[in-house]
Amino acid sequence: MKRVLVAGIGNVFLGDDGFGVEVVRRMDVSALPGSVVVADYGIRGVHLAYELLGGAYDTLIMVDAVELDGPPGTVAVLEIDDEPAPDAMPPVNGHGMHPQAVLDLLAKLGGRVPRVLLVGCRPRTIDEVMGLSEPVAAAVEGAVAAVTALARDETYRQSDRERADA
Repeated sequence: MKRVLVAGIGNVFLGDDGFGVEVVRRMDVSALPGSVVVADYGIRGVHLAYELLGGAYDTLIMVDAVELDGPPGTVAVLEIDDEPAPDAMPPVNGHGMHPQAVLDLLAKLGGRVPRVLLVGCRPRTIDEVMGLSEPVAAAVEGAVAAVTALARDETYRQSDRERADA
């Protein structure tokens, strides 16, 4: 059975970059279907790419601090094309991998994920400091609810698709 992977991404030592890690830390996995896996990948983007290489997931939901329109703390859900950027070379430093770099590395390794969503939050600060800024911290609970709903919806969407194909 294919699954949904919710991956928290970010560096907790760089202020708001720890947004994705904090969101997955606060998620209640008991409220999710058994086919949803929630994991803190932190700065281990290479590890995430290798986890996805096996093809066990129909949907990847990445949670990360990203530049978005709007003030710090703005949260958005983006559908990501997992096609690699032309001539994309993933960073050699696994600690500096952002969501697109993970997908580019996955493609270079010969893998792909059929559906990729990104729940992003605009950061206020990405500096060497522990803890989220006030507007980003205030966005965490809403992001937890959004990611939970997305993970459930993706599970049911997959089930509906499988019934339609039968």
